[in-house]
Amino acid sequence: MEQRRKELGNKIKEIRQAKGISREEVGFRAGISGSYVGMIERAENDFKISKLFAIADALNVELKDLF
Repeated sequence: MEQRRKELGNKIKEIRQAKGISREEVGFRAGISGSYVGMIERAENDFKISKLFAIADALNVELKDLF
C-alpha cells in the first residue's frame, strides 16, 4: 500500500511540474492547501478519493491519468 501511495504521489508531482503549476496553485484549484498537496506527493498522508478527484480536476486530467 505504501508503495502505491508513493507511485501516486510521484505521478501527481510529475504531471504538476510538467504543467508548470505550483503546489499552492493545485491546492487552490482543488480546495485544499498546498502543503496538503505536498504531503500527498510525498506519500506522508492517507487521503480520501474525493481529494484525488479534486487534484485531477485541478491538473485538468482524468483520474485514471494519476495512476
